Amino acid sequence: MLEGWFLWFILAWVVILVGLFAIGGFFMFRKFLKKLPKQDGKSDMDWEEYYVNQTRHLWRKDQKEFLEDLVTPVPELFRDVARHKIAGKIGELALKEKASRITEDLVIRGYILATPKRDHKFLRKKLTDSSISMERYEHLF
Repeated sequence: MLEGWFLWFILAWVVILVGLFAIGGFFMFRKFLKKLPKQDGKSDMDWEEYYVNQTRHLWRKDQKEFLEDLVTPVPELFRDVARHKIAGKIGELALKEKASRITEDLVIRGYILATPKRDHKFLRKKLTDSSISMERYEHLF
C-alpha cells in the first residue's frame, strides 16, 4: 500500500501529467481546426500559405525588417508562426488592393487584423516611438 511522501509524489505526478497532456491537446486541437477545409475546399492555413506565396516578390527588405521588429514581443518558440500568419494577412490585403509592393501601411493594417486585441498595445507603443500617426488605423483597433 502507498503511504506517506511517496503517495503524495505519485498524486502530484499524475496531476502534472494530466495538466501537461491537456495543454498539449488544446494546442494540437487548435492546429487541427485551422487545418480543416472550409466551404471553399481550402483551410485557413492553405489560404495563409497561398497569400504568402503569391506576394513573396512584393516584399522589400525594409518591410521585412519592419515586420520582424513588430513580432519581437512574441516568444521565440511561436515567432515563426506569428510572422507567417501576419504575412499571410498582409498578402491577402495586398492582393485585394492589387498593390505593386508591400508598404508600411499594409504591414501595419495586416498586423492589426491578424493579431488579437491584447497584442495591439505593443503596436501602439511601437508606432508612437517611430513617430507614425495612428489616426488612419484607429478604426481597425
